[in-house]
Amino acid sequence: MTDTGSLPGRPRGGVLSGPATPRAVNVLAPNPSAMTLDGTNTWILSEPDSDLAVVVDPGPLDEGHLRHVVGTAEQAGKRVALTLLTHGHPDHAEGAGRFAELTGTKVRALDPALRLGDEGLAAGNVVTVGGLELRVVPTPGHTADSLCFHLPADRAVLTGDTVLGRGTTVVAHPDGRLGDYLDTLRRLRSLTVDDGVHTVLPGHGPVLDDAQGAVEYYLAHRAHRLAQIETAVEDGHRTPSEVVAHVYADVDRSLWPAAELSVRAQLEYLREHGII
Repeated sequence: MTDTGSLPGRPRGGVLSGPATPRAVNVLAPNPSAMTLDGTNTWILSEPDSDLAVVVDPGPLDEGHLRHVVGTAEQAGKRVALTLLTHGHPDHAEGAGRFAELTGTKVRALDPALRLGDEGLAAGNVVTVGGLELRVVPTPGHTADSLCFHLPADRAVLTGDTVLGRGTTVVAHPDGRLGDYLDTLRRLRSLTVDDGVHTVLPGHGPVLDDAQGAVEYYLAHRAHRLAQIETAVEDGHRTPSEVVAHVYADVDRSLWPAAELSVRAQLEYLREHGII
């Protein structure tokens, strides 16, 4: 789910569908829109010499897409053994139940309402399937239930909607909170500095090969937006809709409802910190 806005120095990436790293293959869902960019990225993850795979974010309830994901894995000699969700938005999770039927897999997620099976996901969990290792990283902010998955063997992180391959993401107020999101971005920056992560495998948009640059860009973008909103309030724009009309005046109005969610989150953050 994308917000808008850009700052100089935006990292560029590649790969929309197909192999992205030695262990990650993207199958692009046919749900492009202003909010989903080219569509939802469904990730098939597997060790090269294993016949077992993990699928992250089956995507929307689209029978053709779900069967295509299964077929892509099978063509590579893989059987889907587990389904994981980065968060519960329908463009990522709506198809999970049907996908579980097609594959006979359990669905693991942070939100108990999204799980199929007894096991959930939590901070510090390490998911292992067929030799593949995924480390669960709690990343609230876009939503309260957002997770990222660190794939250390490929020095990569699957970010769902927390970091996109193009543009910036929505802080989906009231479930999403800006303070949480800023903490999340700092946590991801630590992954790039301390754990050598250099590749972002996002939930929408192309793969990014400069993970640290992407996270730094997001932090700068949020600081820039906060300053704009603080100025807008000082200039007399008090309601979220007034702030959106002022700050996002050069943005397509179809994106204003999404922008208002982020504005509400930022206004809340500024009030909580006594800035406005």
